[in-house]
Amino acid sequence: MSFPERLRKARKQRGMTQQQVADLMQFDKSTYCGYETGKRQPDLQKIKQIASILGVSGDELLETGRTAPDRRAVTDEDIKFALFGGDGEITDEMFEEVKRFAAYVKEREKKG
Repeated sequence: MSFPERLRKARKQRGMTQQQVADLMQFDKSTYCGYETGKRQPDLQKIKQIASILGVSGDELLETGRTAPDRRAVTDEDIKFALFGGDGEITDEMFEEVKRFAAYVKEREKKG
């Protein structure tokens, strides 16, 4: 799988649009879209920023073969349980809002 394909897959798994990622990175959607189509190559700093936004490691995006030891993937169900105590009444819309807010807080803290 190529970098653009891994990037697209990570974004979709996060439930984000290209526009949302571009907004968090503070540049035009066309720039981010270029990364997913392979027409543009992000520099290392941008890869770190994208990885942080999408909740993956740069190694995962670049497929370096390096992974964190004893790290299992956290599922959406794990997160829902942690945030809402397993309450089955959370809607997909509510969960997406929580993820957007978490990404916003993470970016805000980086800018400090």
